[in-house]
Amino acid sequence: MKKLFAASLLAASALTPAAASAQENMTEVMEELAAMRAEIARLNARVQELEAEQAQQEAEVATQVAAAVEAAVPPPAPAPTVTSGSPVEISWAGAPEIEGEGGWSFKPRGRLNLDAGTFSAPDSTGREDGFNSEIRRARLGVEGDIPGGFGYKFEIDFEGNAVTVTDAILSYEDGPVTVNVGQHNNFQSLEELTSSRWSSFIERAAFTDAFGFERRLGVSVELEPTDTVLIQGGLFSDNIGDLPGKAMSADGRVVFMPEIGDNQLHLGASVHYTDVPQGDTVRYRQRPLVHFTSERFINTGNMAASSEFGAGVEAAFISGPFHAVAEGFWQSTDMIGTMNDPTFFGGYVEAGVFLTGGDSRGYRGGTWNRTRPANPVDEGGMGAFQLNVRYDYLDLSDETVIGGTQNGYMASLVWVPTDYTRFLVNYARLEYDDAVHAAAGGLVDYAVDVIGVRAQIDF
Repeated sequence: MKKLFAASLLAASALTPAAASAQENMTEVMEELAAMRAEIARLNARVQELEAEQAQQEAEVATQVAAAVEAAVPPPAPAPTVTSGSPVEISWAGAPEIEGEGGWSFKPRGRLNLDAGTFSAPDSTGREDGFNSEIRRARLGVEGDIPGGFGYKFEIDFEGNAVTVTDAILSYEDGPVTVNVGQHNNFQSLEELTSSRWSSFIERAAFTDAFGFERRLGVSVELEPTDTVLIQGGLFSDNIGDLPGKAMSADGRVVFMPEIGDNQLHLGASVHYTDVPQGDTVRYRQRPLVHFTSERFINTGNMAASSEFGAGVEAAFISGPFHAVAEGFWQSTDMIGTMNDPTFFGGYVEAGVFLTGGDSRGYRGGTWNRTRPANPVDEGGMGAFQLNVRYDYLDLSDETVIGGTQNGYMASLVWVPTDYTRFLVNYARLEYDDAVHAAAGGLVDYAVDVIGVRAQIDF
């Protein structure tokens, strides 16, 4: 036992130096690992610093490139449109109206009248009646202002597959005075001066066409000293389509147009003189209301004349949905080779009422104007409906001239769905005395019935 214990002590004393050496090695390894961890942490921190520097450099380069591009390619100029500070303003009134600096403006304009209908005459007259249709008007044009108080208007018509100039006007306005040069309407009657866009019947009163009212080339002056007085006058030659021509005419018109409360009153008078060129003739005739027929049942035939003198009176009244109007016109002809100088007469009386609430007939500057429905179709309403009746009289017989007499009884229904669209339905019974086309047995007193419809758009 003692020997075994002694051997154990000897072995323990032999192992002690080895254990001490292993402990020392382990300590060195741990120190080296700690040093390596510290180095790795330092390297990671440096990598993060380098990445941050690179990102900053890339941002600086991108900023420099964007600045260079912006300097090389300037931004587009703002569109010259609708703000009051812009050089050009565009508004809309049926068509775009462009207004520029200094008083320039430009607006396209136009209208389209599509007519159809029928008329019936006694079969024995041999006249070609029945259904017919036509493009009554197909007009395109422009109008606007020029700096300095000047203005312009030019319009052409493609009706009947022929191109004709309707208006070609240069105007100058200074306060209450307007001067017009070019082809434009003479100052002959309320009915004639009112645009076909606002008429209450498909065609104007019979006397306006029968007595040859038309646009002519000339110069005129319009003076409006107050809001209630209008004075118009001018000197004219022929229509552009008849040039070169030698006809000369003078026309004048005065209108008194006060507002009485909410009502509009119109009173007017006009005078006209035309010098008929030597060798020319005059002729007065008229269709049975509608234009799509060339038949005329009253007609003076060609008459040798040296001059014409006309005088007209006008009266109209608007009160809410109701309007009434009457005109009369006397046309005297200085005949050549006879002491009998005939005087012919035409006139009409009309009344109308809107069947829809809030609607009234438009009026401005001595003529009828646009009707704007109080509840148009494009806003969910039904538009404006207007019912009109008219008595239209024309007497082309006087002295030795027997051209016939017309008594016309007419009615129209007008639908205005929007400001710029209109539909019309007309009926007329035209009773003739001394018609130029005789019926069976030599009868020259008979009646003709007419129905006409129109679809219209304008801008």
